[in-house]
Amino acid sequence: ILVSTSSARAELKVVPTIKPLHSLIANVMDGVGEPALIIEGSTSPHSFTLKPSHAKLLEEADIIFWIGEGIETFMERPLESIVKNAEVVEFMEIESINKLKFREESIFEDHDDHDDHDDHDDHDDHAGHDDHAGHDHSGVDPHFFTDPLQMVEVVEALVDFMIANVSGIDADQLRASGDSYVQQLQDLHDEIQEMFEAVPVDKRVLVTNHEVFNYFAEQYDFEIVGTVIPSLSTTDSASAKQLTELMEVIESHHVPAIFADVASSDRLAAMIAEEIGDIGVVNLYSESLGEAGSGASTYLDMLRTNYERIATALAAEGHDHDHDH
Repeated sequence: ILVSTSSARAELKVVPTIKPLHSLIANVMDGVGEPALIIEGSTSPHSFTLKPSHAKLLEEADIIFWIGEGIETFMERPLESIVKNAEVVEFMEIESINKLKFREESIFEDHDDHDDHDDHDDHDDHAGHDDHAGHDHSGVDPHFFTDPLQMVEVVEALVDFMIANVSGIDADQLRASGDSYVQQLQDLHDEIQEMFEAVPVDKRVLVTNHEVFNYFAEQYDFEIVGTVIPSLSTTDSASAKQLTELMEVIESHHVPAIFADVASSDRLAAMIAEEIGDIGVVNLYSESLGEAGSGASTYLDMLRTNYERIATALAAEGHDHDHDH
C-alpha cells in the first residue's frame, strides 16, 4: 500500500466489518487515521445487507479487516467481485489467537449434516462457500472477541501489519495507541474476573440465544449448557424436539436466565422462559454495539456491560433451588 508521507492520514482508507472491530481499530489508529464504518446501528452481521455505498467503501479501501469463518456472510461475494486493490486481513487467520471449536457436545449437534467437516484449520477448503445459514458446529468458532485477552493478540498483530504494510504511517504513534489499548484490555480482564467472584462455580452456567460465548466461557470458567438457535446464524430456528431438550437442560441446571441478543429476535428465548416460569431473559450485545448512552457503544463498554449483566443475573438470590450435585 503506497501512501505518501504527507497524506498518510488523509488518504489511508481502512474498512473493518463489524462494529466491535471498528471500535477497537479506531482506538488503535488514534492519531494516524479514522476507519470507515460499514454496519451502523445495532444490526446483527448475520442479517446485514450491503448497500451500494458500502460496496464503494470496499472498492476504494486500502485495508479491509474482517473476522471470517462465517460471521460476515455479506462479505463473501464482495471479496470475490468488488474488492480490487485492498489488503484483506482475516482475523481468524492470526496465528496467535487460540482458536476454539464449537462445542462438540451441543445438544443440537445433529442439526446439520457435518460429519465430513471435522477440521476447519485448512482455510482453502471453504474459502468460497456461502452456505453459512446452517453453519456446521464442528468448525472453528470465530467469536474470539468475547474474550478481551484474545483481543490483545489482535491489537499486536494489527499494529505490526500496518507498520509493515503502510508506508508513511506514524509507527511510534500507532505503537503508543496500540499499547494503551492493550493495557485497557488487560485492565478490563481483571475487572471482569472480579465481577465473577460473586458467582459460585456451580452457578457459572449459560444458556444463550446463539453460539457466541465459548471464548468467554473458556476464559472465565463458565459452562455453556445450551443454545436456543442451533447454528452460527441468528436466523435459524430450533425444532420442537430441540426446544424440549433445551428446557430439560435449563431445568436440570436451575438456570436463572437465558441470555439473548439485542440485535436479533428473542422470541424463542421469551417463549421458553414463559413456559418454564421463574426465569429471566437478559439481552446482551454480542456481535454489534449499542447506541451512545447504551453502556455498550464501544467494544470495551460492550464487554463490561455484557458481563455485568451476566454476573448480576447469575449471582441474584431467589433462584437458588437445591442443587443435587
